[in-house]
Amino acid sequence: MKLLVITQKVDINDDNLGFFHKWLEKFSARLDKLYVICLWKGEYRLPDNVEVLSLGKENGFSKLKQFFRLQKILLKTLPVVDGVFIHMSPIYVITSFPLVKIFRKKMMLWFLHKSLNWKLKLAEKLVDNILTASEESNRLKNRKKIKILGHGIDIDQFKQSELITSSLKLRILSVGRIAPSKDLETLIHAIDILINQKSIRDIEIKIIGSPLEDSEKKYFERLKFLVQEKNLQNYIEFLGGVPHREMSKYYQNSDLVVNLSHTGSIDKIVLEAMISGCLVLTCNEAFETILDPKYLFKKKDSEGLAQMIIKLKGVEKDKSLKEIVVKYHNLDNLIDKIILGFHV
Repeated sequence: MKLLVITQKVDINDDNLGFFHKWLEKFSARLDKLYVICLWKGEYRLPDNVEVLSLGKENGFSKLKQFFRLQKILLKTLPVVDGVFIHMSPIYVITSFPLVKIFRKKMMLWFLHKSLNWKLKLAEKLVDNILTASEESNRLKNRKKIKILGHGIDIDQFKQSELITSSLKLRILSVGRIAPSKDLETLIHAIDILINQKSIRDIEIKIIGSPLEDSEKKYFERLKFLVQEKNLQNYIEFLGGVPHREMSKYYQNSDLVVNLSHTGSIDKIVLEAMISGCLVLTCNEAFETILDPKYLFKKKDSEGLAQMIIKLKGVEKDKSLKEIVVKYHNLDNLIDKIILGFHV
């Protein structure tokens, strides 16, 4: 089987989208040929049956030039592939559809987010199926084309042995893009309550992630000012972006991962933490049917988050968290389901 994948970025070192490199590795092991169209091409290490074709954003190509380059690549690849898989980008469904229709190829979109913009609504009309991780991960009212497959976590990556250090402190980790939707100020206020109000000081917090847009950079500056204002510099450390392939050692040297995302869809950060052996706390409603209530807190409730951290302090690792990921969110199973979908 030959497949065309369209995605935003192919770069094993990217801290936000580097995880997709592993998806491409898994696809290539199951396919005769894999063509990958990406907006941005960075470093990658993929087998010989994978051809990566960039639309040229890394070279400063304009959107118009990117569009015509997409059409040129589609004309080359569509006649020889069995289907088209688009990752998280409804706009590529729209811009690819005319040629995909002419060549009569099956097209599927992977999409996880609670947003319902015009691009997604139009893409839903054009694709054969929209694939997603859970019921909450896609909010389209028309459910006929929705296929729920679970998330894709590389079990081996996060179960591999690392140099794990011990600590007398509670080691808290937060991972993700620095953006208002991640609500990191609630975490900072919770830590302020623990340290400055309850005198619980045997904790350390590492925040991994970086801002991308100008508005996010301003938000990041406000966060750093808040840390200084609360005199928490000795407890909270911003580490910046970390390549996804290096994340396992950070998870495995942490005790608790706090996720404050307001995306409303299953966040892979929480699942990666669970398979790595961490305890987790999240306010994401998508986990309400997955996790025990002791791992859930209300959005923007810093007092409640502080209390939940206290309750989990010193608690043993929970093997059931690993079992959830292995059973329902295994990347190998997900890739098999996606490929099977092109044969149905």
